[in-house]
Amino acid sequence: MKYLILPAALIASAASAQTLPADDDVVVTATRVEQSAAEVGQAVTVIGRDEIERRQTTVIAELLATTPGVTVTRNGGLGGFTGVRIRGAEAEQTLVVIDGIRVNDPSSPGGGFDFANLLSSSVERIEVLRGPNSVPWGSQAIGGVVNIITAQAREGAQARASAEYGYADTAFANAAISGAKNGLSGSLSGGYLRTDGISVAADGSERDGYRQYGASGRIGYEVTPGIGIDLRGYASDSRTDLDGFPAPTYTIADTPEYSTTQELYGYAGIHANTADGRFNNRVAFTIADVNRDNYDPTFGDEPSFIGRGRTERYEYQGDLRPIDRLRLVVGAEHETSRYADGTDRFDVGITSFYGEAIVKPLEMLTITGGVRNDDHDAFGNHTTFGADAALALATGTTVRASYGEGFKAPTLYQLYGPYGTRTLEPETARNYDVGVEQALLGGRAVASATYFNRRTRNQIDFDLGTFTYANIARARAEGVELTLALRPAEALTFSANYSYIGSRNRSAGANFGNDLARRPRQTVSANVDYRFPFGLSVGGTVSHVGDSFDDAANTVRLDGYVLASVRAEMPIAERLSIYGRVENLADERYEVVRGYGTYGRAAYGGVRFRFD
Repeated sequence: MKYLILPAALIASAASAQTLPADDDVVVTATRVEQSAAEVGQAVTVIGRDEIERRQTTVIAELLATTPGVTVTRNGGLGGFTGVRIRGAEAEQTLVVIDGIRVNDPSSPGGGFDFANLLSSSVERIEVLRGPNSVPWGSQAIGGVVNIITAQAREGAQARASAEYGYADTAFANAAISGAKNGLSGSLSGGYLRTDGISVAADGSERDGYRQYGASGRIGYEVTPGIGIDLRGYASDSRTDLDGFPAPTYTIADTPEYSTTQELYGYAGIHANTADGRFNNRVAFTIADVNRDNYDPTFGDEPSFIGRGRTERYEYQGDLRPIDRLRLVVGAEHETSRYADGTDRFDVGITSFYGEAIVKPLEMLTITGGVRNDDHDAFGNHTTFGADAALALATGTTVRASYGEGFKAPTLYQLYGPYGTRTLEPETARNYDVGVEQALLGGRAVASATYFNRRTRNQIDFDLGTFTYANIARARAEGVELTLALRPAEALTFSANYSYIGSRNRSAGANFGNDLARRPRQTVSANVDYRFPFGLSVGGTVSHVGDSFDDAANTVRLDGYVLASVRAEMPIAERLSIYGRVENLADERYEVVRGYGTYGRAAYGGVRFRFD
């Protein structure tokens, strides 16, 4: 196969961690219930808090950029719009979930989630599901799912905190406390980031800063054994300096424009589970509220753009195990989305029912299948299917295969905005993948390979002929995802992944057969970390992103680039350590979006506290 240009040693896992997965690792993204990773036939990557801290991550998107099958673009520095594309899909086709709340913004044209404001302060765990998965997740899960889980309480008391300072007068601080006792549990985390940043315009001379503060919290109470209440919340407030497209050239340049964003997400639920765990029930209400305003002081104090998006959901989920080798997951949901632009207000509803069966005909074999029906106010009923299988052999070999369908309902802006079309059909996608995973060296190495094929139909795009949104686009992507995880010694870990994603435009017209914009065909990432006997930890990351095009016509090339970073952490007391890192070590000059700036070499240092 023409795209297997790296050594076969870089082999990818279908359901893996960034480092060696634990035998008891649990995944919830595949079916929306807790399930052993060994039973999952879909392609899922899991990233835990330990890796977030070891990599000294500030912005979660930068960590996602080094996972298989994922590419990330950002318009300028911190705070600039950040899109995450999975297996060549559009950034707006990535569903994002925070603590069970779907947080995609209904006020944005494509209904996507801006990863620019998702910092690491509150994040405990990330699951990235690659490929459509609309059966449990519904509309928007057409490209994949990024499931964010914030800090959770354990028995006793826990606390952590860190603060760092570095390049461009950047300050970042976060803290979290949690605990559980006698059926009551709670956690609270918060963070603050400010920076002078870099110029959004690559040719600009004025720094464009960014500021955010945010918090998340959870409260749980077991009223009686098996019956309890769950409350969760997440909030952030951000301000981002922008550059615009002033006259007379109308190209990106220094301007005094800026934007503000307030995000508020909430979850209130009740669960009722039987003592033997054979029948679990959950009823919940969730809300996602996003307020966005853009300002251009050149023309006055009033916002030049107003976006108000809100999504409210009522949902029930049941998890039934009638016999040991059969598990049934069923659910019913109703969602209402609202969008307002300061003058007009629109809303739309969707009612959904889904069911999944998880069957283990043999102890080594798990088969999952499901179906979902969505009844949308604007386009009626739509049914999706999905199935996967995982075969775990005693030799340490695991074979996985999956088929998934996805659909994405037209956004309120695409339906009712100034360029909207009320007769739009939903975007749809079909994906299948097959993979094999092999444990080696007594479990100190895990290697595997996954092939995928994905097709999208009825993709909504802006029709320059009619100046309205229309179902005019088709796309196809196929490729491989390869990863190798090693722990040759307890103190040394190594992980690497390689992705080939051939994503092409299949729409009739002049761009037929072209690469999709900003989708590099090849990406490679490698991480190594070592802990010395006296406590010092050192590590590094090297990432390569291949060439791509900035436009659908494939006339504006974005050259590939290599980024390297190094890091270190040293304990200075039982619960206290100092750390530091240097990013873009070689001071590489590169672009991910034509005309927008990127960071050169930058150094940061900080202190970390942990109580467990």
